[in-house]
Amino acid sequence: MRFDTPLIPARLLRRYKRFLADCQLADGSEITAHVANPGSMLGMAEPGSKIWLEPNDDPKRKLNYAWRLLEHESGAFTGVDTGVPNRVLRAALEAGQVAGLEGYAAVRPEVRYGEKSRIDFLLSGEGRRDCYVEVKSVTLSRRPGLAEFPDSVTARGTKHLGELAAMVAQGHRAVMLYLVQRTDAVEVTLAADIDPSYATAFASAAAAGVEVLALGCDITPEEISLGAPLPFRAS
Repeated sequence: MRFDTPLIPARLLRRYKRFLADCQLADGSEITAHVANPGSMLGMAEPGSKIWLEPNDDPKRKLNYAWRLLEHESGAFTGVDTGVPNRVLRAALEAGQVAGLEGYAAVRPEVRYGEKSRIDFLLSGEGRRDCYVEVKSVTLSRRPGLAEFPDSVTARGTKHLGELAAMVAQGHRAVMLYLVQRTDAVEVTLAADIDPSYATAFASAAAAGVEVLALGCDITPEEISLGAPLPFRAS
């Protein structure tokens, strides 16, 4: 997925009200950017951090900039936009490029299921069980190389695990897919100390037959694309 507009570097001044960030551009001017991330962004919103913004001149948008990437001191990148994983994955799923999820004739996003929920992707094909794929964006890392989910308590994520297990009980296939938007991650795990209930629900879902996939991302200021599979360990 290439960015619509070339990104520009900036410094983060502060992130607030979840969806807003004050930033300083290279010329010293200060602007407010949209943050497409409702999560805690633990470890990602330190004042002074180098970030990358996407400018726009769309009169329908309230803000002329959107925060897209965080660049770490190591040179690694983390994607900020939680909407990116679904856009990147949809193209890959439709092209049959996700190992273990290839060969389905139809890829349908945002299909209603469970209790007032929508599955990120429903894969179907003649002679195959329907496959329900729930996608989570992973950005937290508290130890070098180790990506963790979640970065805050997620009752919604816990609910989704139960609904995936229910799909397996009904004879379908269900997959919990963690897409890691960090270029410095080499494995993925659960942040059980942050949300013990999610970790418990994950163990129950896995025991019920819910499958787990973890994939990395290749990230530059020009584009974000699907990376290689990453090993996942539950604890």
